[in-house]
Amino acid sequence: MSLHEQSLPYIRAVSPYQPGKPITQLAREMGLAVDQIVKLASNENPLGMSPKARAAAVEAMASLARYPDDFALKQALSERTGLGMERIVLGNGSNDVLDLIARVFLAPGRSAIFAQYAFAVYPLATLTTGAEGIAVAARDFGHDLQAMRAAIRPDTRLIWIANPNNPTGTFLPYPQLRLFVESVPADVVVVLDEAYNEYLPPAERFETTAWLAEMPNLVITRTFSKIYGLAGLRIGYALASADIADLMNRVRQPFNCNNLALAAAAAALDDHQFVAASYALNRAGMEQIVGGLKRLGCTHIPSHGNFVTFRVIDASLVNPSLLKQGVIVRPIAAYGMPDWLRVTIGTETENQRFLAALEASL
Repeated sequence: MSLHEQSLPYIRAVSPYQPGKPITQLAREMGLAVDQIVKLASNENPLGMSPKARAAAVEAMASLARYPDDFALKQALSERTGLGMERIVLGNGSNDVLDLIARVFLAPGRSAIFAQYAFAVYPLATLTTGAEGIAVAARDFGHDLQAMRAAIRPDTRLIWIANPNNPTGTFLPYPQLRLFVESVPADVVVVLDEAYNEYLPPAERFETTAWLAEMPNLVITRTFSKIYGLAGLRIGYALASADIADLMNRVRQPFNCNNLALAAAAAALDDHQFVAASYALNRAGMEQIVGGLKRLGCTHIPSHGNFVTFRVIDASLVNPSLLKQGVIVRPIAAYGMPDWLRVTIGTETENQRFLAALEASL
């Protein structure tokens, strides 16, 4: 028997996560200059990183010979959320804390529920524990909470929910979401992934951390990769009951967040001007992209994030055409949406470059 065959069968069954194509890879493949390429594939902040975060990361360079100390960031998050530091778990990006949650609650013989078209990491984190993933059919490309509630089995231990959802951009109003969490059995953990909640209009926002006192089976995850512009530093966090946070910390790798990420994230929390500018740019860019898609006759899914998912006649032809023109978007055939592409909102110039390339491709 080969070493491959001796590995765990549920690990062999996992399809690795496929990230957006890097700019340098496309440059090598197409013989393009790096500065000729526009990457709108990975929902990164087109403004880059927060200036305060950049300054803090530069200052932290002097501490790289020392192991990290996460106290300052946890203290800042505690002050921001009103939760004790014992209820905060930091991760190497929010993907890391999602994996920690799965490792704590899932195993062979258990199941987890997620929506069709939900973030690819949910089934990935589920399957790598040997648990069974239950994909519930979407409603209008988003979560069908009634169907997800009905899908709960005696062996179900986790429910994954992204709000707003990636890759479709759909959004669940908070009163509806609260009723769902309240209806879930107390021994089933609901993971609420809020990676994109800073892009919500103020009228739609709600501080879900207020629910944690009443719902001990709720875990909220957030990231610094999106509006804060720290995707390359990999830093995210979970907010949970002290008991769940303690369990997550038992399986968390020591020093899973590096010095640069910790310093940058703490500074980014206070860069309100940068966050406001990023939000405003996204709103204007959303109008620009959606207007262009409508002009080109492309159906799109109304989005509450920093991206738009749109339909073309043949994505397998349109995407390579965009790449040849130096424009990277995200094909999402792996999500069961072969005729759709997802484009991140960029700067006004980047958005126009995308729309012109799309028109040429169509």
